[in-house]
Amino acid sequence: MTSQLRVGAALEGETAFLLARANAHSLAAAGAALAPFGLRVRSYSVLALAVAEVRLSQRDIAEYLRLDPSQVVALVDDLQRRRLVEREPDEHDRRAKVVVATEAGRRLHAEAHRAAHDAERDLLGVLQEHEREQLRNLLHRVAFPR
Repeated sequence: MTSQLRVGAALEGETAFLLARANAHSLAAAGAALAPFGLRVRSYSVLALAVAEVRLSQRDIAEYLRLDPSQVVALVDDLQRRRLVEREPDEHDRRAKVVVATEAGRRLHAEAHRAAHDAERDLLGVLQEHEREQLRNLLHRVAFPR
């Protein structure tokens, strides 16, 4: 145990390490919460974007999630096989397709969202509400710099 404490102390001032470790905890919690719905964090993210009012193309989704477009194609293919999303023509670009949730996809997303939110609440339970809000705001600024 003491060797682990020394290692942790050596990295406790490293923001990248702390973000990576917090991310690992977050992904594990979210993954466990989403598994009963047959979703993983990435497929849930694509489904969540398909539920949104803004109609996004696969390329837009790839950019937003910072994934390779081929990864998004595979994720959308899987969600489409499960009849959770559909590809529809983009009104602004006939060559592109937008990803839209089906009614079944909207229902599954609502249930999975509640489970993911509960897992996040449990994970961040060590923080007070104002600290959770501050953390979200700070991470948003880092994730989406202007």
